[in-house]
Amino acid sequence: MSTFEPAGAPAIHYTVDGTHGPWLLLSHSLGCDVSMWDAQVAALAGRYRVLRYDTRGHGRSGAGQAPYTLDQLADDAAQLMDHLGIAAVTWIGFSMGGMIGQTFALKYPQRVQALVLADTTSQHDATPQSVWDERIRVARAQGIAPLVDPAIGRWFTVGFREAEPAAVADVARVIASTSIEGWTGACAAIASVHTTDDLPRIGCPALVIVGEHDIGTPLAASLEMHRNLPQSTLTVIADAAHMTCIEQPARFNRALRMFLDSTVGVTSDAT
Repeated sequence: MSTFEPAGAPAIHYTVDGTHGPWLLLSHSLGCDVSMWDAQVAALAGRYRVLRYDTRGHGRSGAGQAPYTLDQLADDAAQLMDHLGIAAVTWIGFSMGGMIGQTFALKYPQRVQALVLADTTSQHDATPQSVWDERIRVARAQGIAPLVDPAIGRWFTVGFREAEPAAVADVARVIASTSIEGWTGACAAIASVHTTDDLPRIGCPALVIVGEHDIGTPLAASLEMHRNLPQSTLTVIADAAHMTCIEQPARFNRALRMFLDSTVGVTSDAT
């Protein structure tokens, strides 16, 4: 685990797993941190070099001052890549991380070899501005605690919450530990996403993933991105709500590996 302190921006906490292969950058959801990708790193690090980082205001990264913008968050990732000497990556973004990824791919097209957009959206039809404003208001007035249970209710199916209480509790603890500046700053950035009309400019291969029961970033949102991305594939993960990478890691990883192996490839000594 390492920390990078970019000029004029909050410190960024990051981890690198794997020693060979193309670079993957994993960008997490609102209220999460690098730990949300643990099941993916286990499946990928033998074939790829995997960079995970905590978005500003989340995990161990500095918060800075809210509100944030998606451009700002994309620039944070670009500075981190510069620090590590990484020219280009496959961007794997989940929810908020997918919104940052779209912005990054539009702003730095030469730095994205392929793009994975999981349980995310290019514009908020399912969650209007008033909902984000209320989440910001609650966090400012009462802290993050009142927002944890509603998030868990949206993110996981009832069956998973009953069958895997320890895994759900781990995610709840991470949400609760998110700084107020991080939560409110990221909510402001998320609420502003409106990239649909620009997606046809993203020419790299793309994989769009969505949970069958995702209500926050539903299938309709993924279909819209899929229709507008020139080289995209759409995968629906059965028996999952929003947190597909945690609720159905085997299915998520299989879709991810098939896409990666067919686009960016692997090194000759990969197993």
